[in-house]
Amino acid sequence: MKRHVAAVLISITLLGSITGCGKEADIGKDKATEIALKDAGFSESDVTRLRVSQDRDDGQNIYEVEFTGNTTEYEYEILASNGDILSADYGESNMINQNGQNTNGQQGQADQQNQNGQQGQTDQQNQTGQQNQNGQQGQTDQQNQNGGHNTGSHGHSGNTQDSQANVTLSIDDASKLALARVPGASAQDLKIELDYDDDGYYKYEGDIIYDQKEYEFEIDANTGDFLEWKEERR
Repeated sequence: MKRHVAAVLISITLLGSITGCGKEADIGKDKATEIALKDAGFSESDVTRLRVSQDRDDGQNIYEVEFTGNTTEYEYEILASNGDILSADYGESNMINQNGQNTNGQQGQADQQNQNGQQGQTDQQNQTGQQNQNGQQGQTDQQNQNGGHNTGSHGHSGNTQDSQANVTLSIDDASKLALARVPGASAQDLKIELDYDDDGYYKYEGDIIYDQKEYEFEIDANTGDFLEWKEERR
């Protein structure tokens, strides 16, 4: 009888050991966030638009940590098993606040410097190597170094200005409508732009990332009606 009981106990112990070995280690969402923020030199109170999601890549569980610090957007991939940083990407944010300004403090309508460090108002050769024939400033007819025209549309290349479009709702009013639906969120958590729909009307579209939730929206630029509102918990 004693031998039978001992055999059962050994079997249970072995089964528990096998089960424990099969469970993959996981540092957890909070630790992954801490690792990413520390690498970027921020604390959680210093950043906005923070979101953390779990994914699987090449057979490994990873955490994707995204946030905005100052005027820079950061994206990290953290290995869930031990906290190793698999990738870290960052770039200047093109986020628009309620005043229609870029978060880097410069107005989107201001002349931006070309990538070669010279101002766009100076007569420069465009990317094809042709110069302005009339010797006037290149502000109106000069292409940016990427080959596109400088639209000056709130810092978003290719978007239409609400000041030029035939709309009754300003970007400031649209921002307030969206933020009113997310208590506690601020302009720093918001991205918004004016777009022309294929159906022939203007709309504001964007997203708010706040408190581990992402809200995507579309607002009719004339009526102020919400055409779309989606919520997703990260």
